[in-house]
Amino acid sequence: MLRVIDEFLNKITMYRFTLYYLIFLIGAAVLLSVFGFLNYNPLDILINSFAAVIACYVANHVFAKIFGVSTNVESVFITALILALIIPVKFPLNLMFIVGASAVAMAAKYLLTVEKRHLFNPAAISVAAISILSPTHNATWWVGTSVMLPFVLAGGMLLIRKTQSEKMVLSFLLGFLIFSGVGAILNYGTLGSIFHVWQLSILHTALFFFAFVMLTEPLTSPSRKKLKTYYAYFVALLYATPQIRLFSIGFSPELALSLGNIFSYMISPNYRMLMPLKWKKQLSPDTLEFAFEPSIKDLKFLPGQYLEWTLPHKNIDSRGNRRYFSISSSPTEAEIRMTVKFYTPSSTYKKELASLNPGKTIIAASLSGDFVLPKDLKIPLVFIAGGVGIAPFRSMIAYIIDKNIQTDIILLYTNRTKEDILFKDIFDRAVQQGVRTVYNLTDLKSIPLDWQGTTGYITKESVQKQIPGYQDRTYYLSGPQLMVQNFERTLIDSGVKKNKIKTDFFPGYSEK
Repeated sequence: MLRVIDEFLNKITMYRFTLYYLIFLIGAAVLLSVFGFLNYNPLDILINSFAAVIACYVANHVFAKIFGVSTNVESVFITALILALIIPVKFPLNLMFIVGASAVAMAAKYLLTVEKRHLFNPAAISVAAISILSPTHNATWWVGTSVMLPFVLAGGMLLIRKTQSEKMVLSFLLGFLIFSGVGAILNYGTLGSIFHVWQLSILHTALFFFAFVMLTEPLTSPSRKKLKTYYAYFVALLYATPQIRLFSIGFSPELALSLGNIFSYMISPNYRMLMPLKWKKQLSPDTLEFAFEPSIKDLKFLPGQYLEWTLPHKNIDSRGNRRYFSISSSPTEAEIRMTVKFYTPSSTYKKELASLNPGKTIIAASLSGDFVLPKDLKIPLVFIAGGVGIAPFRSMIAYIIDKNIQTDIILLYTNRTKEDILFKDIFDRAVQQGVRTVYNLTDLKSIPLDWQGTTGYITKESVQKQIPGYQDRTYYLSGPQLMVQNFERTLIDSGVKKNKIKTDFFPGYSEK
């Protein structure tokens, strides 16, 4: 079942899935209202949603013209629908509230930035700001009702599966239960009050919607897993204690998240860079390497991390104009490189990317990733890569060569044909640093007569044969998600402990 779900999620980007999820919630709310399960006028819900979308779109267009930057329509619509789901449904009384919040949210995208990075979740900061300036206008988070909960959970579980943010969401929910439970004891003095507070929070607040959609927003949350956990607990503390007041202002969900965004920036500063293309090179029949000039001097990243790459273009298809790609260059190299495989038919994004010429720019942001070298490189490692999944390993091994680090690494690199092999020159040079590469081909009909590597799919038997002391090594797996999952199962079946396996991950992965 999970395999089917992952295959479905693998075909769509994170932003597009989030947009569909929010549309699904609006649609569910309209239907529930039609049949009397929600105490709202379904037409009011639609008007609120339409007003938010139009107001956000117009405001974003105006600010984009003023600042001379490209826009991302998906993020605009996502913000608009979030506002529609948390601002009270009272047309026409709250029409100006939702229009004003939409304008402020779009302004926050352009004005409240540091090093061109969004500092705040735009929906949260807009509602928080308006509520502070005009206390009569408050978000009700009306999506958080018991009848909406099944719909919130159904789509939300898929969303965090897509973004692999389960740990951050669980940390937030656990933190909330702990902090709200302690608050209930302090306020009411009975154990029974804990369960009463938990029941109210789960069934009658937007706790899960907040966790699934708002907390996990990638541009305003930390980049590393450990930092994400700290962030989740910090926001949970503020969310669970609304009775605490800051300058006579209580911690509403939107204010809790906005303060959490500041905390996130303090522990995990990030950048948004406009980088011109220096050169591009054909590496294989369907793979190109791109080298960009970083707009920030001495850009610091770890070998194996990735960036979110935004490429504005016309007639954007359903996959959107953002992708996540590993940085395939080492921090010791001057350019920021990415390596991309192209499929037929390609998305409009990849068609635009393939047509880029030197001097043309791309937007890179959200430097993230825990798929990095261990601090102790004396640990024996195994890198297993499939196809273009070799990119982060190219970064790591180039770094090892440039720093002249002695290691004990076995690289199992599998491709369909010999022509698909990338960066062989780098891996052959790395032999002096203790990196042994085993090349593997899976298309048995195209094996060259002089082939020196292995053939067929990697199995439990081939792992045991090719890797001495295989159970004592730490494994790094990179490639298409389903391939990585198959490799992980193979290793576990071979007796490798799960905590010795690290897998690469992109929150918005979409092959095409």
